[in-house]
Amino acid sequence: MAIRFAAAGALAASAALFAIGIPRAEAQANCRFLMPLGGGGEPVVSKRIGPDRLLGRTNWNTDFIVDQPFTSYRFFFTSASSERATFPVAGFMRFTDGTSLQVINETPTFEPGGGRMFGPFAAVPGKRTKLMNFRVGSSSQPAALGFSYRISVQGCT
Repeated sequence: MAIRFAAAGALAASAALFAIGIPRAEAQANCRFLMPLGGGGEPVVSKRIGPDRLLGRTNWNTDFIVDQPFTSYRFFFTSASSERATFPVAGFMRFTDGTSLQVINETPTFEPGGGRMFGPFAAVPGKRTKLMNFRVGSSSQPAALGFSYRISVQGCT
């Protein structure tokens, strides 16, 4: 299933959902894109897998702010590279009580321009979700260094 974003933003992502078999009305009716923490005002984040660092932080993690209660969440990944790559992808729900739940733990292979939706993942009863975390990359997959991608997260009611 290939997803190609014509432009960053909700309209392009909605078209991408339709392309992988999710009806546009369903994709738009009860879901909205979450904003990345420290982002530039766009819900779609573009990144490149960087190397592990001895000092400082990697760019592997991206947090998306959950600003209201949702019943489920969906993660979206799209390759922006011209080459095929395999690397770990992880997703976490982070809660206001300091705990977290891993909902994605896979090592898929992505074709150029290919993409994937992960989820939906149901909200955890009795817990308030504050962040959705997308982690892409690993020092155990050096061949993926330099791979470019776009990610986003939706909350649904």
